[in-house]
Amino acid sequence: MANREIPVYVFLGFLESGKTRFVQETLEDPRFDSGKNTLLLVCEEGEEEYNPRKFAFPGVTIKTLEDKSELNPQKLAALEAEAKAGRVVIEYNGMWTMQELYEAMPEHWIIYQCLMTADSTTALTYARDNSMRSLFLDKIAPSELVVFNRAEAVEAEGAHEELHKLVRQATRKCDIAYEYADGSVKYDDIPDPLPFDINADIIEIGDADYGIWFLDCQNEPEKYNRKTVRFLAQVYKSPKAGKNSFVPGRFAMTCCAADIQFVGFPCVYENYRELTDRDWVKVTAKVNLKLHLLYRGRKGPVLTALSVEPAQRPEEDVVTFS
Repeated sequence: MANREIPVYVFLGFLESGKTRFVQETLEDPRFDSGKNTLLLVCEEGEEEYNPRKFAFPGVTIKTLEDKSELNPQKLAALEAEAKAGRVVIEYNGMWTMQELYEAMPEHWIIYQCLMTADSTTALTYARDNSMRSLFLDKIAPSELVVFNRAEAVEAEGAHEELHKLVRQATRKCDIAYEYADGSVKYDDIPDPLPFDINADIIEIGDADYGIWFLDCQNEPEKYNRKTVRFLAQVYKSPKAGKNSFVPGRFAMTCCAADIQFVGFPCVYENYRELTDRDWVKVTAKVNLKLHLLYRGRKGPVLTALSVEPAQRPEEDVVTFS
C-alpha cells in the first residue's frame, strides 16, 4: 500500500462557510468520477448533511473524525483500508492547522488540490482579528481557489481590495472568486505586479520585497529556474540544508508577532563553514529546480551561491508577504 500514491482533495474553511455544499456539489459532478472508491473524511459537522443518493458515482464511504486526537497516520490509514479507497476527500476543520494535517497524513497520501470557501459576512471580521486572521491565512496558503460566498456582504468600496490583500499575504498563486445569492460568480481581476524585474540578468530583490519574492518563487518556482537573484539575508546553518549548504533567509511576519518565522531556500556554498549564524549577507545565487529532502522527494528551488558578501542589517529586519 505504501508504494502507491493516494490523491487527496482538501476542502477548507470555517464552520458554516459552505464547505459541505461545495463537497456535495463536487461529488454530484460526473467529471469527478475517477473510477476508484472515495473516502470522504468529515472533520467537523455543521447544520448541512451529505446526501449520498445524489452522488454521481458509487463507492463513496463517509467517515467522521469526532476529535483531533483521531487525526493521525494510523487512524487515517485504517480508514483508507476499510473503504478500499483509491482517493481521499477531506472536509477539514477550520480550527485545526494545516501543519497538523500534514503531520497526520500517511506517507503515501499526496495532496492534489486544496480549495477554500469563506463566508463573506464574517470574512472581513476574521481578517481584522489577529487570532482568526492567522487561521484564515493558514487555510488560504495551500489553496488554489478561495470562494467568498454570500458576496453581497463585501460590495462596499474597498472590501474586495482588502480581501485581495489578505489572500496575497498567504499566496500569489490562489484564484479569488465571489459567489452571489443568485448563483452568479465574479472572479477577482485586481493585478499583482511584482516589485522587481524578473527578466533582468540579475533579479535584484529589494530589502522589503524578500517576502514577496520568497512566496512567488515557492508558488511558481519554474519562473525562476536557471535565473540569478541577489538579495539581503541572514545566515542559518542546518544539517537539513544539505551537503556544503546553508539557508540564507529572512524572518517574515504573516499577521502579527506571534506568526514570525524564518523563511529561505537551501543554498550550496563551498565556504559555508566560514559563515556565522544570524550574520547578515548579500547573496548572489543561481536558482535551479532540484530534488531536495526539504521538498519531501519533489523538486524545489535550490540556490547555488555565486557570491556571499558581508552586509549591514536593514532598518526593518522582519519582512512581510505583501
